[in-house]
Amino acid sequence: MSFPAIRPSEDELRRHIVDYCQLMHHKGYLAASDGNVSVRLGNGRILITPSGVHKGFLRPEDLIIVNEHGHVLEGDGRPSGEIAMHLTALARRPDVQAVVHAHPPTCIAVSLLRHLRLNGILPEVILSVGTIEIVPYARPISEDLAASLEGHIDRHDALILERHGTITVGRSVHHAYALVERLEHAAEVLRLAHAIGKPVPLPDAEIHALTELYERSRA
Repeated sequence: MSFPAIRPSEDELRRHIVDYCQLMHHKGYLAASDGNVSVRLGNGRILITPSGVHKGFLRPEDLIIVNEHGHVLEGDGRPSGEIAMHLTALARRPDVQAVVHAHPPTCIAVSLLRHLRLNGILPEVILSVGTIEIVPYARPISEDLAASLEGHIDRHDALILERHGTITVGRSVHHAYALVERLEHAAEVLRLAHAIGKPVPLPDAEIHALTELYERSRA
């Protein structure tokens, strides 16, 4: 007999967001008030980090509740300036519950170096994120940035935003955060490999086999 998953309470979700924001700040994936996190509460309500608050000192009561159009329902202050990006990701991915936007430095660095080969090298990347895709630059805190996700976030759970950071989605804040770690770790390994020489890609047959395993895991 299977039992339905117990959805975390609002208080628990507030704590999850705060814990992972503080963890990302501690790991250097965020600086000061950079980055933002959102999670669905149900009934069209979305819990999101506020604008201008240092993520290392964020508190559960600082979080804002908005509706699917971004209008504030509960909380003081303003929701994250990147709210349009979160609303777009959640609207286009009804299968996910959480969105994490971070500024991991190595991911940003590799987005500036277009000659680097990022895919077909590390098997763990293929198995966990499929391919590393870089979304072309769009101005932060703009509708253009939100629009730039279309056609990308539909097919990928983890993306690098050129010159800006990463956006990841998942069934929970924990899952979306874990993809930030995977992207940054892969970017660091690839940066080191390219600094030493020219990384040797996996054989095409192995890339194909790993990609099939990844696609099967998402079915």
